[in-house]
Amino acid sequence: MITVANRIYVKQEYADAFEKRFRERAGLVDKMTGFISNQVLRPVNVDDPYVVFTIWNSRQDFLNWVRSDEFVKGHAQSGTLPKEAFSKPNVLEMHEVVQDSSRPDSEPEPRGGPFNMH
Repeated sequence: MITVANRIYVKQEYADAFEKRFRERAGLVDKMTGFISNQVLRPVNVDDPYVVFTIWNSRQDFLNWVRSDEFVKGHAQSGTLPKEAFSKPNVLEMHEVVQDSSRPDSEPEPRGGPFNMH
């Protein structure tokens, strides 16, 4: 399994609109092969980022998502917030799951090397 965390720096005055966008999301990722879950995490400290956190069965499943037509459609809503809604660029992180207490029998994700989305 892998996790993908997208840290998004949203200015406070746009927080409600940002959250609404996710509540009304298309949900296309939910139907993708290998998709496990999606969480949108709200920061509790000022100036900390929101974190959009997804879990996937494999790196390849995630890559299939970002290279899909569904990804393009699902992210079309991203343009609904103006550029000034964000205080700095987002940061995308991928992690290989070594151990998951909710799945004690799962094997660690093999080392896949650096991540290249394209």
